[in-house]
Amino acid sequence: MISLQQIAAIVSNYDLKNVTVGTIGSHSALEIMDGAKDENLKTICICQKGRELPYRRFKRLADEIILLDKFSDILYPENQEKLRQSDTIMVAHRAFTAYLGYDNIENNLRVPVFGNRLLLRAEERTVPRNQYYLLEKAGICHPKLYHKPLEIDGPAMVKVQEATRKLERAFFIVSSYEDYEKKSKQKIEQGLVTKEDLDRATIEQYVPGTYFNLNFFVSPLMGETEFLGIERRLQTNIHDIVSLSARQQMEIEDIRIQNIEVGHTPASIRESLLEKVFEMGDRIAAAARKEYPPGIIGPISLQSIVTVDLDFVVYDVSLRVPGNPIMATTSPYTKYYYGHTMGVGRRIAMEIKDAIEQQKLPDIVT
Repeated sequence: MISLQQIAAIVSNYDLKNVTVGTIGSHSALEIMDGAKDENLKTICICQKGRELPYRRFKRLADEIILLDKFSDILYPENQEKLRQSDTIMVAHRAFTAYLGYDNIENNLRVPVFGNRLLLRAEERTVPRNQYYLLEKAGICHPKLYHKPLEIDGPAMVKVQEATRKLERAFFIVSSYEDYEKKSKQKIEQGLVTKEDLDRATIEQYVPGTYFNLNFFVSPLMGETEFLGIERRLQTNIHDIVSLSARQQMEIEDIRIQNIEVGHTPASIRESLLEKVFEMGDRIAAAARKEYPPGIIGPISLQSIVTVDLDFVVYDVSLRVPGNPIMATTSPYTKYYYGHTMGVGRRIAMEIKDAIEQQKLPDIVT
């Protein structure tokens, strides 16, 4: 495992006037680079051949594009050396963890990563001390878990990996054990999931309510947890199907309902609920500091449901840059803090600049 001391030694050789923000060209790369450019930091985008077009079209964002056959080729020693020679700090998002893998990130990537690389794995529900563990340690409510399908006693969400696209999750809702058996068989036959992945799937109680993705930023330099804002996910094809009447939905029941995230829409929350929001952010940050020292560094998202009793239930935790570029132009909460609206990418860049100025760069990278 790569130690904090090894990363600190690498950072000590960096030219602090030329620190570069690096990202894998997928997921939230545009948001990360846009924020870096807003703070006048250099950027490097690592792209997979055939997937580089957006990063070439938005010419302002990437100072350099590294084009590779596969994203994981960045792990080759010569590519890592290039990043270090460019004084690069990598920023993690979902594609970063999916394509490089946790073992490589923890043991083989000898390039400083903004945030706590040892915390990234906890996002996966199948590992010990996972996101449920952190939520419980923080005293934050999450949906009831069914440890085996036979326990299903009401509406439940089955959270399983897609068979072919490992970045996507093929979640589906069931009403009973019998419904689970029927839908599981269909999805295996359709090739959407594998039996092996289904056997490892998480089954949660389905909690009705209003969905809010609450985005926070934990700053070691300021010693605070900031509430950056809210967005909601647009998913295909479930959003348009529910606009049809119940009769029409029954008539086209053979359509495969999927909730693949394809976009984002902004949201705000009633002011009287902000105290609960702040408390959740503070509690998850405190729990992570104790369980995964040095804890959360930078962004975290608590994907939450607000029930009719105005209670929060957190059904997913993103322990890296969440996919929410809409927040960069729509969050009133960052304006309340800083006098101008910004997104996660710019807030990361601000933390990097502050760490450079305070000579505390080792405090925000691992």
